[in-house]
Amino acid sequence: MKTGTFTGFDLELREPGIAWFQFNSPERLNGMTTAIKRDLIEAVTQAQMDNKVRVLVFTGTGRAFCAGDDLKAYRAADLGGEPLVDKIPPGHDNALGTYNGLRTISQALNTAVRNLDKLTICALNGIAIQTGFSLALSCDFRIAADAARMGSATLRFGLLPDEGGQYLLVEAMGVPKTMDFLMRKRIVTAEEAKELGLVHEVVPADELEDATMKLAAELADGPQVSMRLLKRSIYQAAELSWSQSLDEIAAKTAISDHHDDAGEGVTAFHEKRSPSFNAWLEK
Repeated sequence: MKTGTFTGFDLELREPGIAWFQFNSPERLNGMTTAIKRDLIEAVTQAQMDNKVRVLVFTGTGRAFCAGDDLKAYRAADLGGEPLVDKIPPGHDNALGTYNGLRTISQALNTAVRNLDKLTICALNGIAIQTGFSLALSCDFRIAADAARMGSATLRFGLLPDEGGQYLLVEAMGVPKTMDFLMRKRIVTAEEAKELGLVHEVVPADELEDATMKLAAELADGPQVSMRLLKRSIYQAAELSWSQSLDEIAAKTAISDHHDDAGEGVTAFHEKRSPSFNAWLEK
């Protein structure tokens, strides 16, 4: 995985195998553009394929995590950094362009994050609206600073949560609450988001990075093969029948039961010590 400063974000690899994505345009409230999304998709793809990466973290700088698409800069903006991929037309110049822009770029970013078998954490340092909110919901874990606020609120502009926000909200809190949340254009505090099940934990703003790193390290030290298989199984369980889910996890168990991590886990139990997983990655 290539690290450094790219279009709209910095990327570093922290121990033990934590890919830390940090949006770096606080003066624009870390607003998204086509170029940022393209670079994020490429970086996420590289992280998936790099054995040095175990967990991915997304966070922002300044008052916002990401306050949505930067409409003023969407078509042309020099955000500094080294682009990971060449620019392409942003689309959205006609009806078909909007459809293709969403499917190829905007929705593709959330799909890339959702498709990761490595665990992901969103550290919500501040405002998360529309694009930023759907990206946060695409992650497996969400920790919010106590000052963070979040929502879709697209109806305030007569627009739709077109990057999958409606699906992600239904998944997180069900149809009735999603109907209220979207139709009433709600933007909620971190504590309200926790009550709704949209974030897992709320911490003081000055403790957000430490709390996120603590969780990321815990996840990174766990048995990566079994955790990645289990992540996929949990998401699939929400859409499969009972019979299908049993068959699906049986197939995955045939892999995990015969992996070295399972042997280490059993040995550590009998020896009454903490297991030391992931020798295959240390090699």
